[in-house]
Amino acid sequence: MRKIVAMPGDGIGKVVLKEAIRLLDAAGFKAEYVHGDIGWDFWCSEGNALPQRTIDLLEKHKIGLFGAITSKPKDDAVKELAPELQDKGLVYFSPIVGLRQHFNLDICIRPCKSFTGNPLNFIRKDGKGGYEEPEVNAVIFRQNTEGMYGGIEWTNPPKVVRDALETHPKMKSFKDVPSEEMAISTRIVTKKATERIIRSAFEYAKTFGYKNVTICEKPNVLRETSGMFLKLGRQIAKEYPGIQLWDTNIDAQMMWLTKNPEDYGCVVAENMFGDIISDGFAGLIGGLGFACSANIGKEVAVFEPTHGSAPKYEKLDPSIVNPIAMFMSACMMLDHIGEKEISGKINKAIAKVIEEGKYKTYDMMKLRGGPDVFAKGACTTQQMTDAVIEKL
Repeated sequence: MRKIVAMPGDGIGKVVLKEAIRLLDAAGFKAEYVHGDIGWDFWCSEGNALPQRTIDLLEKHKIGLFGAITSKPKDDAVKELAPELQDKGLVYFSPIVGLRQHFNLDICIRPCKSFTGNPLNFIRKDGKGGYEEPEVNAVIFRQNTEGMYGGIEWTNPPKVVRDALETHPKMKSFKDVPSEEMAISTRIVTKKATERIIRSAFEYAKTFGYKNVTICEKPNVLRETSGMFLKLGRQIAKEYPGIQLWDTNIDAQMMWLTKNPEDYGCVVAENMFGDIISDGFAGLIGGLGFACSANIGKEVAVFEPTHGSAPKYEKLDPSIVNPIAMFMSACMMLDHIGEKEISGKINKAIAKVIEEGKYKTYDMMKLRGGPDVFAKGACTTQQMTDAVIEKL
């Protein structure tokens, strides 16, 4: 029997992962779920949000399902450490970013597809006095291990770093700024990783019939890093004559998102820009309650919804949160391991529940979260799971 490392994480991650496993069981997927410790509790008690024992589990079993994570700024994180861990020089680092870098989960795939009947779908004026609802079906390919999320940064950079930076003529603008008043983050992009994410997007487009791949960067300003993305994209595109290569600037793309979202197929970007554009597209299909993702390396893969941990909702009983993003992330896992029949069955069941509209979580009803949402007609997290199971 296949073993899956189940990492609930923080907040509502504990809720939605439990429901996803219940759905997988009902759909006939046979697996053993091995618990993996990860998240804020382990940072506070151990000084490490990603314990080595969890890394070892993923090394062994290769596939992980992940719920959600709580992250806080550096100073706030240190204050919450156990007393015996204070003043030890410990620095909080996002465990999901740590997983991506440790296992080189460099390809992040984030499908953003609208469901018929979803009341949160994007609509726009049609120019004739009415409204239209464009079908959104974009897949974001986010380079997952480099760029702005590489973690190479300093506050009060050491002299060796400052001296190296001073060799660049643009540093003249900062020559009078003392190092202790300076914070520096790097944006490192490498050819091998960039080629891999762009080629993955083209292969996906070829396999699933998408007509275009868009490089979404900022090469007119970030001439070296974004410039590498665009240059390599143009080279690789020559190998796929049936697929158009488009390129957009990230700022302009966010403006165009509500103009013609139905035109975009696969979109490729660096880590930070990929995070931004995937959330933008997610907003057009109902928000983060519908946004799933896969983090894929050469040996290990971890699947997760892109929403946060929303700790204020964790202890609500019954739960109000939308589990669909977690369900769809589980389906991406099934596709990855070759269980496409079960994945297809679950996806169809989700689509039927949304189209019928009988069950809606509070976000689908545009309600402010809280225990009073049930009196206004919202379903519980568990009821949404039950409804999808019934449609199987």
